[in-house]
Amino acid sequence: MPESFEIGAPPIAVVLKKSARARRFSLRISNVDGTVSLTMPKRAAKRDALAFAAAQEGWMRKHLDKQPDRITPVFGGTILIDGVPVVLLHGQGRRVEFTKEGLVVPGSQEQLAGKLRAYLKALARDRLTHASERYAAQVGRKISRITLRDTRSRWGSCTSDGNLMYSWRLIMAPRAVQDYVAAHEVCHLLEMNHSAAYWAHVAAIFPDYQAQRQWLRDNGAQLHRVVL
Repeated sequence: MPESFEIGAPPIAVVLKKSARARRFSLRISNVDGTVSLTMPKRAAKRDALAFAAAQEGWMRKHLDKQPDRITPVFGGTILIDGVPVVLLHGQGRRVEFTKEGLVVPGSQEQLAGKLRAYLKALARDRLTHASERYAAQVGRKISRITLRDTRSRWGSCTSDGNLMYSWRLIMAPRAVQDYVAAHEVCHLLEMNHSAAYWAHVAAIFPDYQAQRQWLRDNGAQLHRVVL
């Protein structure tokens, strides 16, 4: 696992990564969750990495101050489902239920995030499975397996043997965006690249793909702000 250390007060946590391809020290701050990563050449000394990070403390604080706030779900607040804010209501029983008043979640505030995450993942699996199977039928291909993860760098992926992976956070995006990502990954069953031929396949089964792709570019980071 990557090593980490802290710089300054209040401390900034920095993840230290060694790379055989790196020729110099480089810092990166994730636009998704604010994680600070320092990549260093494999043969460089750790003390030099610490000194480099210390010299860049001002830069790190400046950029971290611009990071959007994280959102912790609370009863009475809202959560996005299909791109629409849904009120979180405290309920009884064992099951999370979607009603016209909002999403009724049993249990305490401490249990809310876990139960909400499980509900959203189940809903995302159902939605994305159906969309993937629909588009796969259109292109004449079969899907081997579908998995869901909480990925930070991509919304979906496809392997050469027909396995699809999606971020379950897509359930917070509009339905059209979910469908676009399913169409996007299914078309990789035809072309394992992003060539002109690949995008022609996407356009054939999802003509409005550019608008949904732009939505993710403009709003995707907001889906990762929710602490679940």
